[in-house]
Amino acid sequence: MAGFRFTVAGIILYVIMRYLGSPNPTRQQWLGATIVGILLPAFGNGTVCYVQQTVSSSVAALSIATAPIWMAIFSSIWDHKITAKEWLGIAVGFAGIVLLNLGGILQGDAISALLLIFAAATWSFGSVWGKYLAMPSGLMAPAAQMLTGGIALLVMSLLQGETWPQQISDKSWGAMLFLIVLGSLVAYSAYQYLLRTVRPLVASSNTFVNPIVAFAAGIWFANEHVTRAELVALTVILVGVFLVLSAEPKSNKT
Repeated sequence: MAGFRFTVAGIILYVIMRYLGSPNPTRQQWLGATIVGILLPAFGNGTVCYVQQTVSSSVAALSIATAPIWMAIFSSIWDHKITAKEWLGIAVGFAGIVLLNLGGILQGDAISALLLIFAAATWSFGSVWGKYLAMPSGLMAPAAQMLTGGIALLVMSLLQGETWPQQISDKSWGAMLFLIVLGSLVAYSAYQYLLRTVRPLVASSNTFVNPIVAFAAGIWFANEHVTRAELVALTVILVGVFLVLSAEPKSNKT
C-alpha cells in the first residue's frame, strides 16, 4: 500500500515537472533523492504503516510527534548547538515516550515501540541530512524522493511475499486516492518545500497538529479508544516538542 502510494505519486509529479520543463535530475541528485526517499517514505512512513496493523493511529501519531526532538539531536551533527531549553524539551519528550510505553497501548509491545521510535528517528535524520545532499530543484525533488522511496517499498513488499488483494473495496480505493493526492502530492511536497526554506525543526511544527487529528480521526472513523495514560503522554510529549521548537537556534560555528 505504501509503496503503491508513493510510486504513483512520484510518477505523476515527475511527469508533470518534466512536461513543465524541469531537467532530469543528475546522477548525484538521484543519489541524494534516493537516500532521502529511503529514509523518509520507505523507512519513516513505511514502518509506521507496518506498525499500524496492530497499533492505533493515535498512538502511532503520538510516537511520530517526537520528530522535532530527534531533529534537534541530529542537527547537532552539522551546525546546530543544542541549547539548554532544547535539552529540557528532549528530556520531557522522552519522558512522554516512557509514559506511552508504560501505561498506554504499547505496554509490553517492545517491537512496535522500537519500530515507531525507528520511524521517527529515520524520518528526522533524513529531513536534516537532506539539506546537505545534492537534490533536484523545485518540485522535482519530492517527485524523485517519492518515486525512489516507493520503489524501495515495493521491493520490500515483494521480498516479504505480499500479494495484491483479490478484492479492494471502494472505501479502500478512496483512502488510497486521498493518500496519493493529499498525503503525498500535496503534503509531502509542502513538507519538502519547508525543509528547503526554513529550519528542519520549524518544518516539523506540524507534529503539534498530527496527534490531535489522529486522536479525533481514530475515534471517529475507527472506533479507537484513547486511555488516560495516552492523553497524559500526549500532553507531556507536546510540552517537550514545544520547548524544542521555541528554543532560539544556536550554531556550533558561533
